[in-house]
Formats: sequence, structure tokens, C-alpha cells
Amino acid sequence: MGANGGRAGCTVRDLDCIYRETDKLYYRFARSCGLSESAYWVLYGVVVGGGSASVRSLVEDLSIRPQTANSALRSLESKGLVSLEFEPGSRKNKVALLTDAGRAFSAERVEPALAAEQRAFERLAERDRSELVRLVGEFAAAVSDEFDALGEVDAR
Repeated sequence: MGANGGRAGCTVRDLDCIYRETDKLYYRFARSCGLSESAYWVLYGVVVGGGSASVRSLVEDLSIRPQTANSALRSLESKGLVSLEFEPGSRKNKVALLTDAGRAFSAERVEPALAAEQRAFERLAERDRSELVRLVGEFAAAVSDEFDALGEVDAR
């Protein structure tokens, strides 16, 4: 049985349901880590960045607003998981760095999640992985084009 309950033909609503279910999984996982969803994703971005990431790159890579990134970083900083420093040569741009506690927390919670995602992705055949990434990218671009045509989407 597929995401559409076995009905013939899929709709955009079926895809929306899959995205919402996936979002719910990540939300629940973030909460199980004691983090908000945005704090989890920001920490994820720092971990994927090798233990450091500029705030600018987090905003771009995670497709979040700067205010969301800064709020999540303040939360992570208050938990002792990251520290914020100015980028070398800058008095404005900041970099988030994992602290020792952040490295330990990430090793226990974030890295296993990354590995689980990778294992789940690898359960698909190679050609299906490539096709999935290609098709989701095409769909996202098409939705962006359609929203742009509406002229009502506020740029970040």
C-alpha cells in the first residue's frame, strides 16, 4: 500500500502528506533530544559542517530565516552545545562552533540520526535514490516558479 492508501493515481496532496509525516518524525526526534525543531536542524548543520558553520551558511543551507537561526543558536548556546565567535576578520558575521559538550551530545544524538538517515536512503536502489533526488529537486523548482508567478511569495 502506498502513501495514497492504495488508490490509483497520486495527487499533490499525497506528496504533502508524505512531507508532513516526515516533518513530524523530525519534530518528534528533535523533542526527544530536548531541542526545538529549529535548534535540532541548526545543530545538525553545525555537525554536518564538521563542527563549525557560519550563521550565513546555516541560514542558506537550512532555508531558514536569520532570526530563526539566531534564536536556535541562543538556545544551543544556553545549553552549552555551541559557542559563537566572529568570523576571522569580521566584526559582524558569526560562526557557530561545537563545544566539548556539543560534540558529546552530537555523538550520542545527532550522528546516530545522520547514520540512520543514510541507512534509510541506502535501502533504496541507487537508481531510485538518484531519481528521487532529481524528481524532488524538479518539483521544488516547479513550485518555486508557480509561487513566483503568483507574485505573492515574500522573499526571505
